[in-house]
Amino acid sequence: MVKTFLITILICASSLSVSFGQHSQTSTYNIGQKTFEFFDTSRERKLITEVWYPTHDSITEGDKAFSPFKREFTVRDGNTIKAQYPLVLFSHGNGGSRLSMEWLAQSLVKQGYIVAAVDHWGNTHDNKIGIEFIKPWERPLDISSILTQLLQDDTFGNLINPDRIGAVGFSYGGYTVIALAGAVIDYPTLQNYYKTEQGLRDLASIREFPNLADMIKGTSFLEMTKNLPELKDPRIKSFFAISPGTAQGFKDKNQFKDVTDPVFIVGCQSDQVTPVVNYARHYHSLIGQSDYFEFGGEVGHYVMLAEANDVVKKEVPAIFVDHPSVNRNEVHQKIIELATSFFENNLE
Repeated sequence: MVKTFLITILICASSLSVSFGQHSQTSTYNIGQKTFEFFDTSRERKLITEVWYPTHDSITEGDKAFSPFKREFTVRDGNTIKAQYPLVLFSHGNGGSRLSMEWLAQSLVKQGYIVAAVDHWGNTHDNKIGIEFIKPWERPLDISSILTQLLQDDTFGNLINPDRIGAVGFSYGGYTVIALAGAVIDYPTLQNYYKTEQGLRDLASIREFPNLADMIKGTSFLEMTKNLPELKDPRIKSFFAISPGTAQGFKDKNQFKDVTDPVFIVGCQSDQVTPVVNYARHYHSLIGQSDYFEFGGEVGHYVMLAEANDVVKKEVPAIFVDHPSVNRNEVHQKIIELATSFFENNLE
């Protein structure tokens, strides 16, 4: 119930362009925002994609609608500025939204990037399909598909520098970008994990689909993993993974032998959803050339989502109220600093 409410209100903010506490804008341009309805015909997947980009257009009164989340005003469908920009692709968490970390997308745009975030089909707030919660290979393919379609777009295809493309992901999205870097899951290992007591608890936490454990136990799951296309996308040159999930499918450094581009991993010491020992630190130990940063103290998993107003905090405290020692805005600013530095150094 909490997760459903969370994702719904995040989506409701998508076309609303003011927050209870607007950031000051330091760039010489505004942030344009456009929604694409891409479609992957090879997999019959609708891929709604949000794109943020620099624009010289002014914010209008129509852009100044209320949002329960802290975010910049954006210019809906604003004109683009003719230039070439690096692109950062974004992958949301399990059952999440393309808009769930707009604060990071907007901050990157203010540094001169275009950012594109996709709703992963069947794994979002308004499109929940049980089997899609346990098909991790689909997510990297979603990212590759929208990248292809953006590069073919009459407008954005001319704006994106194809040699300067990066990816950032949170939670399940963190795994997604690591897979795009070349990591290869061992699916029997992942299936075996979901048969354990902890694995069954993980599946049971997705309350909308009580039969997920049955779906993954049989041979049909492993049958689906046969003859999968390669998930590594060589067009993407650097990968930033925040609290990455799905680590149980990785046990050997050899599964990362094709990961040759820069990877940065962020963990949170008090993360109860993807505990750092079994997730972020585990990935870092297996990816030899990865860089790593860990938030200490009581910083948890959901701190990465947008700052909410008092009404939302009261309704969903487990998601939007942090430990008294944690300042969500300061965590976000640190992520912005880390991501900006990482992409500046690795998308040259």
